[in-house]
Amino acid sequence: MNPTPTIRAELEQYLEREGMSKTEFGHITGMNPGTVSGIVIGNRSISVNQLDRITAGMNLPPDYFYDRYVEECIEGSPLNWRKIGPFLRRCVKLNKLDCLQRVVYLSLDNVFYPPLLFKVAEESFKDGYNEAAAFLYKKVAGNERHQHSERLAVCQYRLFTINIGDDRAVNLQAAIEFAPFVDRLDEIDQLDALKDLANIHRSLNHWDTVYDLAREMKRRAKIQYKLNRDEQKKPSRPLFVYIAYADLLCAAVCHAQGDYVTGLKYIQAHADLSWVKESDPETQHWIGLFQGWAKINLCVNRLMAGDHTVIPEYVEYMEAKDEVFAELLNIVEAANRYNLDVDHILERFEPQIAAYQEPTSTDLYTQQVLPEEAARFWYKLAKYNLIKGRYPYGFKCLICALAKSDKINNAQLAHTCSGLFDRFRACADPEILEQYEKLSQEVWEKNDQKNGFTFSND
Repeated sequence: MNPTPTIRAELEQYLEREGMSKTEFGHITGMNPGTVSGIVIGNRSISVNQLDRITAGMNLPPDYFYDRYVEECIEGSPLNWRKIGPFLRRCVKLNKLDCLQRVVYLSLDNVFYPPLLFKVAEESFKDGYNEAAAFLYKKVAGNERHQHSERLAVCQYRLFTINIGDDRAVNLQAAIEFAPFVDRLDEIDQLDALKDLANIHRSLNHWDTVYDLAREMKRRAKIQYKLNRDEQKKPSRPLFVYIAYADLLCAAVCHAQGDYVTGLKYIQAHADLSWVKESDPETQHWIGLFQGWAKINLCVNRLMAGDHTVIPEYVEYMEAKDEVFAELLNIVEAANRYNLDVDHILERFEPQIAAYQEPTSTDLYTQQVLPEEAARFWYKLAKYNLIKGRYPYGFKCLICALAKSDKINNAQLAHTCSGLFDRFRACADPEILEQYEKLSQEVWEKNDQKNGFTFSND
């Protein structure tokens, strides 16, 4: 087996094969002919920029020489960040993670390099290269000698954000692992961390935890708001938003727990923002949002407390929105609880129901809370229709709810779906039964594998 030629040897072979001089190749690649000559004869090191120019000039894939570059120019040479840094950034952009990992492992023993690797991780995370960023954050965190350092906390925060996905069990584990690091973050970053943790636990229906996190976020945000230093670090949202959002979260907790009297107090709190000192356009935008949310939450509060006269006002609000699943969930839940007929409302919003798509935003609220609300909506809609004897559509909704419950790994809701199906099983036609049994088997096998068991036909 012939050994793989070096980068220099392959370049020299290319020039000979193409009958091209070093000067001509230099013109093609935008490199000085003397630089090309020095690289070919081996008395000049190759920078990453030069490597990419050579690769492009030879009409090869961008990462064609990367493995050899690690072997020839990094592993066998003294570490040099001016060479390593640009190479790592290119590995990130080209998704050349194997080369990235090899160079990172070489760099960790140098005490000056973890902060530089952290900077590359931050750049990668900002640009959306999450897989590379996660690897870098893990290695920097594992190499951190000071366990109370802010850099370690930021690494854990970023890993928490990256790890959040469709699986509720994974999300819970990510939240548990990150929670101890919140206090080690910068005081401003703590606000976003508490907000994100609260939204994750909200999607998991951990209402006591949501309440505690919201109260703590409000306490810390009020301190920062009173300080109001011009030179202080700016959070991702205006400071007053964290105070108001804490009240909104507490109102959601009260709604979930059926405490509508206390919930009303929290709704009124995030509606009255007369204490806010700022008056710029961004502030006015957020104030408008919170007042709009307060208006709709007052409707929800009255509806769930049994005041059905609020429904027309609620529906009028819904008609001005593009996304109405949360509101429809409340409508159907009230219908099931108080035996209401809401067919006319469901018919009015049928186009929105039929056109529903999973949210694509990376915001943790949109990413986590809305899919969970959608799954519960389909369950509630299934129950509403099955009770009314509309079995084909009711079972269709129920199977949809079960599939969405499985996707977000909400075992409790999946179990509830199964219970409702068993209640009306005698009303299901053979095709629905077959479809349901197939989906149930898939859900069971997936959970069985997660629990470490192997399904066997023996």
